[in-house]
Amino acid sequence: MNPLRFLFPADPRLVGKTPDYRFSLANERTFLSWIRTSLALVAGGLGTIVFLEDVAGAEVLGVVVLLFAFVAAATAYRRWALNERSIRLDEPLPPSPLPQIMATGVAVIGIVAVVLLIVDSR
Repeated sequence: MNPLRFLFPADPRLVGKTPDYRFSLANERTFLSWIRTSLALVAGGLGTIVFLEDVAGAEVLGVVVLLFAFVAAATAYRRWALNERSIRLDEPLPPSPLPQIMATGVAVIGIVAVVLLIVDSR
């Protein structure tokens, strides 16, 4: 199996029937929200590296935030394509672990950031 096919499934518009456009537009809005989330994480990761250079561990924290940005951006198209395919085939939407991964990751990053700031302020 082509490893790129996992991240970039075939064009879902080639299967099934054209759905009510409102469903496709809602799916597209969700895709765009994941892209906005990844852009915000990129800004936060770069900001952490650049502006918190005096804080011990800030570089590592910034790189981890940038990795989460990559995960969100890299899987956004896949989620859109799989959801669009399901909508066109009138199937249930496929489950995705991404929301749980992102919520847990951001919570852990927040806790680590607070710990780093407390340790640095001593």
